[in-house]
Amino acid sequence: MLIYADCSDFYPAYLELLQSGTLNQRAEQALRELEHCCACPWECGINRLADEKKVCRIGRYARVASYFAHFGEEDCLRGWRGSGTIFFAWCNLRCVFCQNFDISQTDAGVEVHAQQLADIMLQLQEQGCHNINLVTPEHVVPQIVEALALAIPQGLRLPIMYNTSGFDSLESLRLMNGLVDIYMPDFKFWDPQKAKRYLKTEKYPDAARAAIKEMHRQVGDLVIDDQGLARRGLLVRHLVMPGFLDDTRQILRFLAEEISPHTFVNIMGQYHPAGKVDARRYPAINRRPDYDDLQQAYAYAREVGLHRFAD
Repeated sequence: MLIYADCSDFYPAYLELLQSGTLNQRAEQALRELEHCCACPWECGINRLADEKKVCRIGRYARVASYFAHFGEEDCLRGWRGSGTIFFAWCNLRCVFCQNFDISQTDAGVEVHAQQLADIMLQLQEQGCHNINLVTPEHVVPQIVEALALAIPQGLRLPIMYNTSGFDSLESLRLMNGLVDIYMPDFKFWDPQKAKRYLKTEKYPDAARAAIKEMHRQVGDLVIDDQGLARRGLLVRHLVMPGFLDDTRQILRFLAEEISPHTFVNIMGQYHPAGKVDARRYPAINRRPDYDDLQQAYAYAREVGLHRFAD
């Protein structure tokens, strides 16, 4: 495991964009992409600058459902002062089992302009949070870049964490290149037919694989400093689903063989029926994963050579 000898060695990647004078250019590029939106793999092509809306239900401005110091994330993210978490409303997926269904698939939160979003980031920094944790950012990347171009010159210095479902476009990830320090994608399903049934798009597995490769290209394996805090790199979450261990095996093999055997992985066992899941509509996932499911998932991970697991 790579470790910084001294956490004072860290500085966020985006300072290079600030010092080179290209930060505002990145924001201008991001807003131009809203004119013919390709912010996510749906590639709706609508003019969101004119407040047009389609799959993600978001037009010109992002909506924020909540923001706070979050102590429920991985140890290396929450530390002792919490992860500065911003939950964006709506989503570009329609996961039937979403545990945040009330904010991902209903009209939650409040609309925020760029300076308001920048102020939220700065407020979380003032509270002492260890990072800025952007939750469900896939559909509002241009708005995030616009806000960062304001927050960084105003003194933002925390690592930026991109906390995503994995249904990201390469165009958006390239906009975030040099702005994000920590990528934290989920990889839910390997099989397109399961993705179609439970996420409502068969595009998900291909998009997630391409996105995770691009994320790792940008930031590499996760680096943790001498105080146990994540500073830069890739952390992948995989939610173990009941009865779908074939997908788990394929996903873990992909991470080990096509990303890196040093990929930091959180094999998550907290799935429970939520959202639209019930015995009538989705019987196959109307239960929690059991102890054997989780033990097999960890065994698969070690079998393919993964060895860095989140606490």
